[in-house]
Amino acid sequence: MPGTSPYRAKNKPPAKPVVLIVAVGLAYYSARKNYKLIREFPTGRGFADIIFLPLPHTKSPAMVIELKYDKTADTAIAQIKEKHYTQALEGYSGEIVLVGINYQKESKSHSCVIEHVKK
Repeated sequence: MPGTSPYRAKNKPPAKPVVLIVAVGLAYYSARKNYKLIREFPTGRGFADIIFLPLPHTKSPAMVIELKYDKTADTAIAQIKEKHYTQALEGYSGEIVLVGINYQKESKSHSCVIEHVKK
């Protein structure tokens, strides 16, 4: 269909910019020996965009990543906390890294907030 792409409908911005998904995917590719990547992880109160779940042989922390578009990275962190995404990591205890990433369309810039919590 002319004027559209597989990532967005005509005249509408993508819900999750592809560039962020690709960047996180590349991060996973380099960490795949230590992590299992789960996209759109069901939490009981929504879906965390991406979970990096450490494999049993590593002492790496779990990571919960929430992506936003034209909002703020703090909004992403707030969503992780408000919807209790970390509670869905059954059987995991230890450090969890919360990552909120935002893409601003107009300025074409990214922002990121990282917090550490214990479970």
